[in-house]
Amino acid sequence: MSVDSTNASALARFARGPRIRAWEIAIWIAAIAAWFALPRHAGLLNEIAILALFAVSLDLILGYGGIVSLGHAAFFGTGAYAAALFAKHVMPDPIAGLLVATIGAALLGAATSILVLRGSDLTRLMVTLGVALILYELANRFDAITGGADGLRGVVMGPLLGAFAFDLGSRVAYAYSLAVLVALFFIARRIVHSPFGYGLVAIRDNSRRATAIGIGRNARLAIAYTIAAAYAGAAGALLAQTTGFASLDVLDFHRSADVLLVLVIGGVGWLYGGVVGAVVFKLLHDYLSALTPQYWQGLIGIVLVVLVLVGRERLGRSLRALVPARWRDEEST
Repeated sequence: MSVDSTNASALARFARGPRIRAWEIAIWIAAIAAWFALPRHAGLLNEIAILALFAVSLDLILGYGGIVSLGHAAFFGTGAYAAALFAKHVMPDPIAGLLVATIGAALLGAATSILVLRGSDLTRLMVTLGVALILYELANRFDAITGGADGLRGVVMGPLLGAFAFDLGSRVAYAYSLAVLVALFFIARRIVHSPFGYGLVAIRDNSRRATAIGIGRNARLAIAYTIAAAYAGAAGALLAQTTGFASLDVLDFHRSADVLLVLVIGGVGWLYGGVVGAVVFKLLHDYLSALTPQYWQGLIGIVLVVLVLVGRERLGRSLRALVPARWRDEEST
């Protein structure tokens, strides 16, 4: 096979993208089947879908770009307030509100991306956390617009696609959130398996080497940060639209912490980790909070600590088994 034919084959693979596996299809079929099989739990399923999208957004910058963030709730809250204000003061159409919220969060991500291009991981942690805290205080200060601590009330959404009204059982809400999750997930899947995504991984693994071979570090990270902000804004918009309410809670620190825990559970640098982690985290949250309303946070903390420690030990053993014995001997000496 000639070099030209090899290059053409590689380019064709990039153009097609990764092949969809059978287990991937099974995951989404199960998510759709849950709409029929678990109608009484549609509200919980809707929360899982929204959290999964939020986790995917963080994984785009943390798992693939190597940008550690403790303030991802800034974009989630921006999307939630943008969608709620748009529905209350402009028009109640859910799709239009979702687009407005996504674009608004993307613009915020583009404006703040310059802040995370320099410095260490600790610097990025503090910067992202600071952005979220600033937005939180602004939302609290301008309570005439946002509702402050009382939240933004009176948000009434119109029928989805002009035909499907949001019901109290949240079945339309879950179908809506799941459809958005699936669409944006496969767009993200295509992004991370494209030359752009492979460049992000190269920057994450060795920034200097990636720059030396001609990969534009700052531009690529800024684009990834903007895309992740847009995804988080879409997740926040779904929450505001399906609940008809937006409050300071959407900008609170616990939102950023929870989504980090989701990725810890499901796995970083693997888009399905956000989906799996969201399912496990929400089910744990729902079960433990019903079991003991006062101490559920302590219990879920214990479960997560054990899960992380056990998972890390097993991963270490697996990786060690893959290393040839002579390499292990050299390393020990």
